[in-house]
Amino acid sequence: MKKEFKEVSGAIVAPKGFSTSGVFCDIKKLGTGKGSNKGPKRDLALIVSETPATVAGMFTTNQVCAAPVKICAERMKRGTAQVVVVNSGNANACTGKQGLADAREMVSFTERSFNFPAGSALVGSTGRIGVTMPMDNVRAGIIEAAILLGSTKEHADHAAEAIMTSDSRPKQIAIEFKLGGKTVRIGGMCKGAGMIQPGMSPTGARPATLPHGGLHATMLCFITTDAAVDAKVLQAVLNEAVAHSFNRITVDGDMSTNDTVLVLANGLAGNKKFKVQSPEFKVFSAALNHVALELAKMIVRDGEGVHRVATVRVNGAKTIQDADVAARAVANSALVKTSWHGGDPNWGRIIDAIGYSAAKVVEEKIDIGYSALGSKKILWSLKRGQPTKATFKELCAAVAPKEFELHINLNLGKANAVMYAADLTEAYVDYNKGDVTDPTTLGG
Repeated sequence: MKKEFKEVSGAIVAPKGFSTSGVFCDIKKLGTGKGSNKGPKRDLALIVSETPATVAGMFTTNQVCAAPVKICAERMKRGTAQVVVVNSGNANACTGKQGLADAREMVSFTERSFNFPAGSALVGSTGRIGVTMPMDNVRAGIIEAAILLGSTKEHADHAAEAIMTSDSRPKQIAIEFKLGGKTVRIGGMCKGAGMIQPGMSPTGARPATLPHGGLHATMLCFITTDAAVDAKVLQAVLNEAVAHSFNRITVDGDMSTNDTVLVLANGLAGNKKFKVQSPEFKVFSAALNHVALELAKMIVRDGEGVHRVATVRVNGAKTIQDADVAARAVANSALVKTSWHGGDPNWGRIIDAIGYSAAKVVEEKIDIGYSALGSKKILWSLKRGQPTKATFKELCAAVAPKEFELHINLNLGKANAVMYAADLTEAYVDYNKGDVTDPTTLGG
């Protein structure tokens, strides 16, 4: 199916009828915290559809969630939206009644700026927790961004920059494919480098989309498409896409207060709407899955201080839940992650993490091995709980690449799970520890 997806330029403005912009309005005052050294970095973006668009969303299941998450989750019931306003530099989280009032003002001011009906705007925020929004700056930014809207690659680049915090580079993609005889496009942008282990659900309520979901920075993703899709169908597709992408990544094991994925579908491609499990549904689902997974992997690769990325594959678990918790235990183990950074194929730390996880395991049945990305050739370091004849030199070579796959077989059933995980480096610690005597060093 992936072979039918043609990558195109333009990211979120590649689909018909979408425009965007990104501006600097000094939401995070220069000299106050990480990212300040980037100078006047764009910090507010708008994403606008020519016509009202069907909308679907997924939100953090953190029990402490930001005001914009609460506003978006309640607005999902409407089923349509036409504009998204998103800022970096301030998470608007743990800001109480004032934070909720500010988030409502952001959407209502945006709606008034475009003369859109009430309920047409959605909002996203990322940055430092516990700081109230500088609303005069925000309003000025919305006005400027509305004037500068456009549909070029440069406009998309400006928007992608505006949502970044500790990211070192923008994260964007767009693809084109056939759907019901019509040419359809999906475009997306996301941000995230730290405080990354999303576990999102359609309402933000727990549990997340388990078994796929997991229990200063944030994961934000905005996706546009010109496909015609009913709201319930779009939500069903997004649920599945997030379950296999954003809810499968971890940089540091921390779930943000602000994690959000929003999809807008304006129907301007002219395809006929389709039902769940129809051939068109399967094509569109595969396309959205592809976009979401590519964006999710970009987040892990750009994680704070990340040097190596490991795809952790657990097979042979008794239940999907067992596979999931085993994969997460390994992917989030500080000892395992530091050994990845050092290029040490330390299977002892891996089997230890498997053992203390909540998964049902039998020591004498566990296999652990390594492979190149996408390769079926696995170098096993452990078979049935015992070391193999693979040499230390061979194992070191297997984990030396910037990206590799770790294979774990519990040999107890047919369930499996995967996690895309980052190593843990001195650079991560240095970036996040800060110095309380110097506010410019403190993260979000």
